[in-house]
Order: sequence, then C-alpha cells, then structure tokens
Amino acid sequence: MDRSNVINLISETYTQDSIGQHIPTETTKQVFCDVRSVSRAEWFDAGRDGFKPSYVFVMFRPDYSGELVVEFEGKRYGVYRTYVGRNEQIELYTEEKGGRQMPEVTQNEQQNNTVTNG
Repeated sequence: MDRSNVINLISETYTQDSIGQHIPTETTKQVFCDVRSVSRAEWFDAGRDGFKPSYVFVMFRPDYSGELVVEFEGKRYGVYRTYVGRNEQIELYTEEKGGRQMPEVTQNEQQNNTVTNG
C-alpha cells in the first residue's frame, strides 16, 4: 500500500472557563495514509443512508484514536464509518464537511426585512 499522502486527524476536547462555558480545543495529528475513492456500492449504500461519501483513507490502525474529523488538501471530512482490515490497517470512510449555506437575499427582501432561512 502506498502511504505517500499526509492527512490531519482532528480531535476536539472541551475545557470549562471561569463562568462555566465549554470551550472547544482542537488537537491535530499528522499521519501518512493511502487515499482511495469510495466504491460504487459504498457510494450508493451510504447515499441511501443520508451520507455523501468522498474518500477512503487507509492507514495503520495504531495511528487512529477515534478522531471524527480528517483534513486533506485543505478540506475537512467527517468520518461516518471505519473498517478494520488485515495487517494492522484501518479504513476511514469520509464525507465532506460543510457549513450551513446562507440563503440568497434579494433586494426586495432586504428592504422588507423578511428574510427566512429555508
């Protein structure tokens, strides 16, 4: 297996500040992996379950500690399932993460202040 790609595994922990708010802190770990496309069957099955598969990242199992976010080439991907293979390998099946899209606002809606989120 070619492990020439580098990804960031991102975990999030929370600390409490002086007024009791939970403040998230990200921890990043770089690992070498093999990047693969998802199979047609995986794409279909995951799509049926509401996921939009992007990549499969294959790495050494000891490098993975349950992180749910992967960063690859400047984009973040969420891990929706894993598969433990032979020879201490683990496959991370991911989908692209994205923020909420803001609705387009027409000039009329801005004047009337009647913008709704759809």
